Amino acid sequence: MKSLGGSVLREPLDIPGIGRFAIVADPAGAVIAIMKPIPPEGGRPGPDITALGQCGWHELYGAAPEEGFDFYAQMFGWTKSDAVPMGEMGTYQLFANQDGQIGGMMQKPPQAPMPSWTYYFRVPNVDVAAETVKADGGQVMMGPMDVPNGERVFQGVDPQGAVFAAVSRAS
Repeated sequence: MKSLGGSVLREPLDIPGIGRFAIVADPAGAVIAIMKPIPPEGGRPGPDITALGQCGWHELYGAAPEEGFDFYAQMFGWTKSDAVPMGEMGTYQLFANQDGQIGGMMQKPPQAPMPSWTYYFRVPNVDVAAETVKADGGQVMMGPMDVPNGERVFQGVDPQGAVFAAVSRAS
């Protein structure tokens, strides 16, 4: 991790009966938690990123993908998928793991305060979820809007100030 240019913010710690975790930052400073879980008896089913409530997309605003991708490829074995030109914003680099395409990354835009990850949680209907966020005291920062893969997304802030996002199939 450190040899790849990242940093350790919280040294690895065992959680009895659960696994081992650490808090780390990539070379651009985006913070993530990593964990090696203790496998349950009988195994664990694979993740279903299409299930409601699951993280259906991972998005990084960090280093330009042509510079920052190698850290994640070496840490997690991710591979590059499609690259989408975004004009002045640079390239949106899609990436995959052994289960298929799971996210995208691009250079942090100037208006973003720091490099960061955003996680898109799967909901039944993004438009209804966005209205619920506003009614419950949160903010919608971007969207709802259609994205090229046939889904709709929005990014929001909850009443405590935590950034999150939601994704659903387009109607």
